[in-house]
Amino acid sequence: QVQLVESGGGLVQPGGSLRLSCAASGSIHSIYAMGWYRQAPGKQRELVARISSGGSTNYADSVKGRFTISRDNAKNTVYLQMNSLKPEDTAVYYCNVVPPGVAYWGQGTQVTVSS
Repeated sequence: QVQLVESGGGLVQPGGSLRLSCAASGSIHSIYAMGWYRQAPGKQRELVARISSGGSTNYADSVKGRFTISRDNAKNTVYLQMNSLKPEDTAVYYCNVVPPGVAYWGQGTQVTVSS
């Protein structure tokens, strides 16, 4: 069973940056499209960034121009570089395949943007 483990979250001031990492226990990255999702309190989980097996990327309008998704298939790791963070980016961030697989949801990593 492949496991996905997210890391890199934390508390950051508005305008700051964070880099999230998603490490897979198996080599799924080269096969599937991968995505970063987030869930804010009281809101549904949403897909914010997607990267195909070939490296093509797509972003939600709310993060376009600020977030960058990338992948290192050799390391079985997907990254999310988040710049110009806003308070509304506060959420638990998860990685998963796209579309998401129920069995792949991990614990996520908390990102809090606050002064």
